[in-house]
This record gives sequence, C-alpha cells and structure tokens, in this order.
Amino acid sequence: MFNALQVLPIPLLLLIATTLEVSGDAAVRLAMFNQTGAVRVLLFLGGAALLVGYGSFLNTAPVAFGRVVGLYIATLFVVWQIITFLVFRTPPGLPVWLGGALVVTGGLIITFWNTTP
Repeated sequence: MFNALQVLPIPLLLLIATTLEVSGDAAVRLAMFNQTGAVRVLLFLGGAALLVGYGSFLNTAPVAFGRVVGLYIATLFVVWQIITFLVFRTPPGLPVWLGGALVVTGGLIITFWNTTP
C-alpha cells in the first residue's frame, strides 16, 4: 500500500500528512477540554487514528527526512492556522502572521536551497 502512495507528488503527501496531524491534534484537544463520556472517547480514538495516518503519509514521501522537513514545517504552519480558524474560530493575529512568514520562508529555504555545485 505504501509503495502505491509513493507515486503521489511529495507536496500532496505533505499536505495530506499535515492535515491529518493538525486534525488529529484538534480532535485530541477537543476531547481533553470540551467533551465528556462517549464523545470524549470517540474523539480520542479518532484523533489517534488521524495521527497514525499523519505518520504514515509523512514517512511515505520518497525523500530524505532532513530534506522534506522544511517544506513539511511550512505546510504544517499554514494548515494549522486554517484548522485553528475552522475548528476553534480563532483568527491569527499579527504576531502569528509575522512569525508564520518567517516559518514559511525558512521552510522554503531548507527545502529548495541547493548547496551542491
């Protein structure tokens, strides 16, 4: 199954991985602080499943982990802000926008700066 996923473009694998990670984290956070009983248990289980999916998709990318991490972090930041807004209704403030610009810029530098002649 994982070999079949390796034909997907790396940015798509990273987008899927980050969406699964952030959604899983959001589900766990909702379970911890906003729910009780059966709903809490279901959110914990759903969050755990999403986090396993995240690890699977991230590690499926056919690229050295040190090379893919820059693009992953940049993608993670953007997806995190989208999910935070959609699930928790929290818009990013100026510090998040400014810091996020640095995160995304740094991620792109790590990924695409070619140091070999």
